[in-house]
Amino acid sequence: MMSLMVHLKTVAHLRGKGDRIAKVTFRGLPFFSRVAENCEEVANFNEMFRWPIASRLDGNEMLEIQIYNYSKVFSNRLVGTFCMVLQKVAEEGHLELTDTLIDDNNTSIKTSVMIEIKYQPMDGTVGVWSDGEFLDVPDDRDGMFAFETDSLLSGQSHGSGPSPGRSLQGSIPTFRKAGKGVFSAMKLGKIKSSRDDHRKAGADEPAILDMEDLDKKAMRLAGTLDPDTISLASVTAVTTNVSNKRSKPDIKMEPSSGRPVDYQISITVIEARQLIGLNMDPVVCVEIGDDKKYTSMKESTNCPYYNEYFVFDFHVPPHVMFDKIIKLSVIHSKNLLRSGTLVGNFKMDVGTVYSQPEHQFYHKWASLSDPDDITAGCKGYIKCDIAVVGKGDNIKTPHKANETDEDDIEGNLLLPEGIPAERQWARFYVKIYRAEGLPKMNTSIMANVKKAFIGENRDLVDPYVQVQFAGQKGKTSVQKSSYEPIWNEQIIFTELFPPLCKRMKVQIRDSDKVNDVAIGTHFIDLRKISNDGDKGFLPTFGPAWANMYGSTRQYTLMDEHQDLNEGLGEGVSFRARLLLSIAVEILDTTSPEIISSTEVQVETVSNISESATGKMDEFFLFGSFLEATMIDRKIGDKPISFEITIGNYGNQIDGVSKPSSGKKKKKDGDEEEENELIQNSSEDEADEDADLVSVSTTPLMKPVITDRNYFHLPYFEKKPCVYIKSWWQDQRRRLYNSNMMDKIADKLEEGLNDVQEIIKTEKAFPERRLRGVLEELSVGCSRFVTLANKDVNQAGRTKLDRERLKSCMREMDSMAQQAKQIRTQVKKNTVRDKLKLVQNFLQKLRFLADEPQHSIPDVFVWMMTNNKRIAYARIPSKDILYSIVDEETGKDCCKVKAVFLKLPGKKGFGPAGWTVQAKLELYLWLGLNKQRKDFLNGLPNGFEEIKAVKTGPGLHAVPPVCLIYGTKQVFQLRAHMYQARSLFAADSSGLSDPFARVFFSTHSQVTEVLSETLCPTWDQLLVFDDVELFGEASELRDDPPIIVVEIYDQDTVGKAEFIGRTFAKPNIKMCDEHYGPPRFPPQLEYYQVYRGNCTAGELLAAFELLQIGQGGKADLPPLEGPTDSEHGPILPVPLGIRPVLSRYRIEVLFWGLRDLKRINLAQVDRPRVDIECAGKGVQSALIQNYKKNPNFSTLVKWFEVDLPENELLHPPLNIRVVDCRAFGRYILVGSHAVSSLRRFIYSTPDKTSNNWATAGDVMVSVDSDPSIRKMDTVVKLDATSDAVVKVDMTDDDGDKDKKKKKKKKKGGAEEEEETDERMLDWWSKYFASIETLKEMLRAQEAAQAEAEEREDLEIAAEAAGSKTKEKSKEKKGFKDKKKAQAVEGAEKKPVKAKVDELVVYNKELESEYGNFEDWLHTFNLYRGKAGDDDDHALDDDRIVGRFKGSLCMYKLPLSEEITREAGFDPTMGMFQNIPHNDPINVLVRVYVVRATDLHPADINGKADPYIVIKLGKSEVKDKENYISKQLNPVFGKSFDIEATFPMESMLTVSVYDWDLVGTDDLIGETKIDLENRFYSKYRATCGISSNYSVHGYNVWRDPMKPTQILAKLCKDGKIDGPHYGPGGKVKVASRIFTGPTEIEDENGLKKQTEEHLALTVLNHWEEIPRVGCKLVPEHVETRPLLNADKPGIEQGRIEMWVDMFPMDMPAPGPAIEIAPRKPKRYELRVIIWNTDEVILEDDDYFTGEKSSDIFVRGWLKGQQEDKQDTDVHYHSLTGEGNFNWRFVFPFEYLMAEEKIVISKKESMFSWDETEYKIPPRLTLQVWDADHFSADDFLGAIELDLNRFPRGAKTAKQCSLNMIRNEQDLPTISIFKQKRVKGWWPFVARDENDEMELTGKVEAELHLVTAEEAEKSPVGLGRNEPDPLEKPNRPDTTFLWFLSPLKAIRYLVCNRYKWLIIKIVVVLLLLIMLGLFLYSMPGYLVKKLLGA
Repeated sequence: MMSLMVHLKTVAHLRGKGDRIAKVTFRGLPFFSRVAENCEEVANFNEMFRWPIASRLDGNEMLEIQIYNYSKVFSNRLVGTFCMVLQKVAEEGHLELTDTLIDDNNTSIKTSVMIEIKYQPMDGTVGVWSDGEFLDVPDDRDGMFAFETDSLLSGQSHGSGPSPGRSLQGSIPTFRKAGKGVFSAMKLGKIKSSRDDHRKAGADEPAILDMEDLDKKAMRLAGTLDPDTISLASVTAVTTNVSNKRSKPDIKMEPSSGRPVDYQISITVIEARQLIGLNMDPVVCVEIGDDKKYTSMKESTNCPYYNEYFVFDFHVPPHVMFDKIIKLSVIHSKNLLRSGTLVGNFKMDVGTVYSQPEHQFYHKWASLSDPDDITAGCKGYIKCDIAVVGKGDNIKTPHKANETDEDDIEGNLLLPEGIPAERQWARFYVKIYRAEGLPKMNTSIMANVKKAFIGENRDLVDPYVQVQFAGQKGKTSVQKSSYEPIWNEQIIFTELFPPLCKRMKVQIRDSDKVNDVAIGTHFIDLRKISNDGDKGFLPTFGPAWANMYGSTRQYTLMDEHQDLNEGLGEGVSFRARLLLSIAVEILDTTSPEIISSTEVQVETVSNISESATGKMDEFFLFGSFLEATMIDRKIGDKPISFEITIGNYGNQIDGVSKPSSGKKKKKDGDEEEENELIQNSSEDEADEDADLVSVSTTPLMKPVITDRNYFHLPYFEKKPCVYIKSWWQDQRRRLYNSNMMDKIADKLEEGLNDVQEIIKTEKAFPERRLRGVLEELSVGCSRFVTLANKDVNQAGRTKLDRERLKSCMREMDSMAQQAKQIRTQVKKNTVRDKLKLVQNFLQKLRFLADEPQHSIPDVFVWMMTNNKRIAYARIPSKDILYSIVDEETGKDCCKVKAVFLKLPGKKGFGPAGWTVQAKLELYLWLGLNKQRKDFLNGLPNGFEEIKAVKTGPGLHAVPPVCLIYGTKQVFQLRAHMYQARSLFAADSSGLSDPFARVFFSTHSQVTEVLSETLCPTWDQLLVFDDVELFGEASELRDDPPIIVVEIYDQDTVGKAEFIGRTFAKPNIKMCDEHYGPPRFPPQLEYYQVYRGNCTAGELLAAFELLQIGQGGKADLPPLEGPTDSEHGPILPVPLGIRPVLSRYRIEVLFWGLRDLKRINLAQVDRPRVDIECAGKGVQSALIQNYKKNPNFSTLVKWFEVDLPENELLHPPLNIRVVDCRAFGRYILVGSHAVSSLRRFIYSTPDKTSNNWATAGDVMVSVDSDPSIRKMDTVVKLDATSDAVVKVDMTDDDGDKDKKKKKKKKKGGAEEEEETDERMLDWWSKYFASIETLKEMLRAQEAAQAEAEEREDLEIAAEAAGSKTKEKSKEKKGFKDKKKAQAVEGAEKKPVKAKVDELVVYNKELESEYGNFEDWLHTFNLYRGKAGDDDDHALDDDRIVGRFKGSLCMYKLPLSEEITREAGFDPTMGMFQNIPHNDPINVLVRVYVVRATDLHPADINGKADPYIVIKLGKSEVKDKENYISKQLNPVFGKSFDIEATFPMESMLTVSVYDWDLVGTDDLIGETKIDLENRFYSKYRATCGISSNYSVHGYNVWRDPMKPTQILAKLCKDGKIDGPHYGPGGKVKVASRIFTGPTEIEDENGLKKQTEEHLALTVLNHWEEIPRVGCKLVPEHVETRPLLNADKPGIEQGRIEMWVDMFPMDMPAPGPAIEIAPRKPKRYELRVIIWNTDEVILEDDDYFTGEKSSDIFVRGWLKGQQEDKQDTDVHYHSLTGEGNFNWRFVFPFEYLMAEEKIVISKKESMFSWDETEYKIPPRLTLQVWDADHFSADDFLGAIELDLNRFPRGAKTAKQCSLNMIRNEQDLPTISIFKQKRVKGWWPFVARDENDEMELTGKVEAELHLVTAEEAEKSPVGLGRNEPDPLEKPNRPDTTFLWFLSPLKAIRYLVCNRYKWLIIKIVVVLLLLIMLGLFLYSMPGYLVKKLLGA
């Protein structure tokens, strides 16, 4: 039993006195020691701990010992921890040591621990197993995850008795596999002892198992286990690291980024809502990058409706495209003279749209914000569709079934999922500190001139930094003349958070008087520097150095690679590095002192300390060139050297530009620092290090010729070396974490490829391999969590480092849990689903592994001649970084890597980029100088070092400049080149003349050239004798160099053209091994051939490398000599290797040729088809006159051929068409290679299967309810199919549901829309079908949501971890919403009137029915060179015609029962009952319903489309019926064309744009192959409707009645039936159907009929045994329109269908009428009776009183077109107005679409009227009339005539709530009510954007049809006829200056009546008093005197 024992002896140097306890943990299993009581300084534990372990000890596992102060009451307090990696123990088995502990802060303390560790492996031998040579058995680290694998029965969980599986330890099988191919034999690598040991171990014979053996063994082992738990671990593939000395080369050569691609962005601006502002005239501006387009202006409305479509075309590289910003802004009152004022805008980058599902947002609301005032909040919403189409993407217009309510703005915001609806403003602070290592950006000549004049030497660069983010740019100041500029500035962007722009672009630029140029560019991806999870963090970065790469550093005036500096393409040289940091602060917009503008600001910041970015350390880079071969012959005649650089170190030519400042500065570290470094190191080391000069280039050497294309450098036993010392901040931890994740990801990717390979080659048990992959993944993730947590507080760790570590650990932890979880769910039937899930892990890992903060720059390898740089390779520094922990080491560190050099920049695009400039075998090592001792470890052994000549002590530690290998091995390489298939067509004939060239080390050989084929079978053995390889035999056995195979096309003149390249590893046999199974002879395997990044075919070959021992070649297995005289000296592939053949017969059905193009300007006249497979073949009959009849006279021919038993090795079958010209000349027209014959293999029908069952009759239940039946049968939608339709482009789809809600009348009786049979037409059927479709989608979405939710819950239930649960909660919320919507949709659905329906496919009909190739296949014939565009996207140009026919192959002899069947025609072979191919006349009837989303063809962003139909010679142009200025035209037309198949069988339907002058432009076209449809068994001639009727809108279209069709089908299929029985039953082939038996004619009379029954059978034809298949239903198909000028990008879609009727049958009836519905004419009469509570605007001149002069304005179609105003009610003092005024609005209305149709000229220059469709919205506004100034707008209400709130009975009841809660209130439709009267509120928005009530209006709406209006006309205003009475207005309402007296009277009387009375009374009193006082004295006197 394997075990690990730890003897814990003592712990010393403890502080204080007390009880101590120790905890020892290994593989997650802790043991506690006893308590050592009352010990002071030393605690004697003296205890043994033993762990029985199931899997071998891995050298990277950890042992952890923790010492605690023990307390009975409180929790124990940790004293310190001791951790150790058990590598040494694993190697030696025993170890004693004493070491100190470390405390929580990772600093060591005095306390030490003394332990002894013993490791007892299984078989007593100690040693590591080499990586990748054995099945990894995951260690049971968590104790809870005992895999029940064949090789692991965990000790912990099964007791520690010896387990039964263990005896097999010595022979755990591993597989080895080469290429992509077939798994070859499985071999077991030898058990390697530790590295030092490995020189002694002989090449011991490996234990070998055969595949079958292995399965048996696995079965035996698994005996007791459930087969669903077995898992298999790694299989090593050819290009993977089979050993630990070589890393795999990258086969794809060409850089894919930086190459421009076509993109089309289409944006539909539908409408805007809730715009802030009074009475505005809004225009929407759509801006992408620098292109701007504007919508038209809508006057005085806050909710304009545009429905305008814009298209932008771009041809740029992908990441340039995705960084462009889409900006939507609303501008108020823009005209020619003024630019208008910005209301608000919305920004998003193109990448965000592209990453949406289907690359689009559909019907979403963008919320607008004001960039000048961030405190303002939302300024309104624009509803739009945005789609980004790249080449080859096809956009499906979604029918979001969940759009139950599109007006729900909050629920449909234009934001990616997961972004909160309320985004906040945030500041983005980008701090730019300094840069270094800048290149010269000016010529030295100028500098010298300056120097002569001014006398000072200056740096030749004036740098500044420019940051671009979210469409804004910020710049720092310019630092004049400095290679090491210091800015210390910060650039502040204000942007909504989270921003919808993914990347920030930081560029160092050189300021120049003429033009500024970029020095280097760096992109920062915000997704990588932030995390939006619940434990996430805001974007943060640095302070960290960003390395910038670009063109080479020497300054030239015209830099050919300037693009590289702009960030396009892969940089080829280090340019500079920049120190920067980013922080984000969310703003509190309510605080008063905030700056409200979003302008970019620049401020200075304080300097940053040197150590903030990490401690400077000295790094050492070592490289050794073991081989340099395949050097391009252009360079081959000059001496060559190689240079390696890291940053500017090692760059001899144009490296460090020394700063001119006086101090001699060592880069990033002054001399003192340097010396300090040296003094601290030990003495002798200091000496030798002090003058260690870097050697960065190899010596010049003249290449030697390999063959006529390539040279090699004669390195042989002398391998030159280079080494460089450099100083960088020590941020290795970042790279280590990346490396660990990358390695996990690599292993995962390799595993997934294996699983796919197993599935593809149909091997057994893919699920076991997948389980193995998941085990490896979970172990890897858990391992990451333990390792990454190590040194957490190292200098220079930024916030991002800490946060990233946390989030990576969380992610990895949850990934480990999920992987375990999924592993348990992997079963045979779930493999594919789980595989998809696991692929998401892979993407996530790759994303996590990408470290945003750089540390050490990448390493460049340059090939130089004449001091010029020729070709380069860029190697990421993390890949070669060394660490003592194996997982953290880079994947190429200490390994020999095959590196292919390529040309820099644009030179590397296209063909130049595919030729290898040179292939290097390169060994690299990068690490800290202090860890240097291991740097030679990974080299192949057997060398001596040659040092640079120097004296002095300490010579031993100087790195070598050269290695000399004393030992060499001699081998013979045998390359068995059998065949290649699907090669790239390199000649103009569409074929190639391929030969293969095999390179191995410095040798190369060529196969023979096979002319004119894409599938050459060379069958040739190439023997390379005396191949010398350096190094030890045992190592070479595990690590042979790779073989490169290049395939070329031989040209008669000029040099051969490159086709593609592949890599292989040979099978090696050492001289002491036996040549025999299972490893020898090797098996043929397929290798994928690449050309640039595209695949270019596959090569079937095998390679073996045989060591030549003392006995020379005589000992090798013999070669069979060239026996066949015809081939001369060419050796064939020997028998044991070539595949086993057996005899097959291939039958060929020759039908005809179509669309053959001219060859060399001559028409093809007498073509013939040659079929060839594996050297045998057959020729068709000659077509005598292709023009007259392009079909063959003899239909079936056959030939016999010997093919391999293994179907995967079947050679391709070649179809070639030649034209027979006079005098026996043949010209190749075109060819086609069928690469896989598997789909044509004939299998005998299984008589026992259900389909042949004849026992008993089966009742087929047919549901009587057609709508349900439809769900079951007609549209069988699975979740992946996408039969969806775009309906109703413009209006909200959701409204359709609302429209159907029925309101209860007061009595409670429902008002039902009675469908009048006469009212129904074809469009009713069409719209009903679309509804059904959407309902189904809804149901589907709900079902999917439910299923996902179930799965989420399962996973959440088993995987612990809060995060997943929360996520699933969130998700669940989302899904619940979807489900609810679906349910709601279902509930809302009223009992629909029964309208018969058809099927609307939202794709081409043929894609639903397998291209109608049920028996007749179409093979495209190619000619001409293949295009080199990505993945041959342009192959369509090479098609020169099509061959129609079919193939059938079967093994001989065939069983006889088939040939004995009745009616078997031996001349037709397997192609029985196929119709004859004589010409046939057909009537073709094409129905075109409508087109959607056409690409605009005119400058105004519109098009004037019309239809053109071509079939053969006939062409129908419908030019006069073009539809003006419409991108969504409804055509509604049918066209009849007579045609003769086969001559005219390709139907082209095109949409052209009509132009007044010049030629009409093609918008797009679609092609339909009618012949395949006509002959298909799916019966695509005329769709079968769901119900049979003889009149009305659903009339039967086919001339054959259902009964006749059924009878014919039964006869053709040789099945029994149909038998019509009583009671509405019919029996067909033992299936019984039921259905109705009566039919009504036009007059309503009922008749008996069998048609319904027959139709029922036809609609269920797929249920008939043996011959049944789904018949094409009555349908509408949606076809994309394509344009050859814009390949691959849809230009719109067209909805149509085609019926075909043979002319020899009865003629069909007239075409059904699908003309677009004419809009119905209505008149809306609106009477404005009164207003009330209108706000008062004017102040009175005299009295200062508030009053208003009220009038009401209304319009229906648009303010310019038909606004009407009432008269003015002057001087209303209470807000009351009386009008009695009538508006009359005539309009045309489409009921089905709920749109008003307006026709008007766009401008005075327009040629004709344009038709618009707008929603029926009545707008009423209340205004205050002013005489001299403009009228004031007071308020408005907009009523949607289909859904508006019922008016209030009285003014009191009328309130704002009628509008606020519009959703909840019952609504009415004027089209149903016809007449409505009530009070409605007027509203406006105040400054704070709140709605306020500004008045109320009493109005009456009356809708009449045009006919009724004519009968009872009414007058406008108060005019005749039917005049309204004059309003009873108070007298104040007249104008004062017309009758001033009246006005005064009114003023005086009305307002001051009481005042005047009071004054008069007082005056009277005063007069009386005065008179009294006046006359009093006189009277008194009189009285007194008594006169």
